[in-house]
Amino acid sequence: MLYYALKVAVSAVVIVAIAEIAKRNIGIAALLAAIPLTSVLAFIWMHIEGGEPARIAELSGQIFWLVIPSLILFVLLPLLLRQGLGFWLSLALSLAATVACYLALLPVLRKLGVQL
Repeated sequence: MLYYALKVAVSAVVIVAIAEIAKRNIGIAALLAAIPLTSVLAFIWMHIEGGEPARIAELSGQIFWLVIPSLILFVLLPLLLRQGLGFWLSLALSLAATVACYLALLPVLRKLGVQL
């Protein structure tokens, strides 16, 4: 149980640190957020827990394919905010578009032989 609390604490500290850094320097916060810290932490936790390298490699490969549709969020959100839409509406529309892109990509990946 203590191990899981440590995992949650470390992961939370990373997220909170990026949010706090963003208050002072958007560029550095963006750089830190752009680094796939969540994925890196997942790889580290899997390795520490004795995860097989093949499983870690499989996770990494699947993350690659799923990053592609997630990019729409980072394109659409600032566009909507700059058009004057409120934060929550912009976020909701951006997330909905991202989900739509995921759903559109999944059959394409299956046809290409990528198993998720």
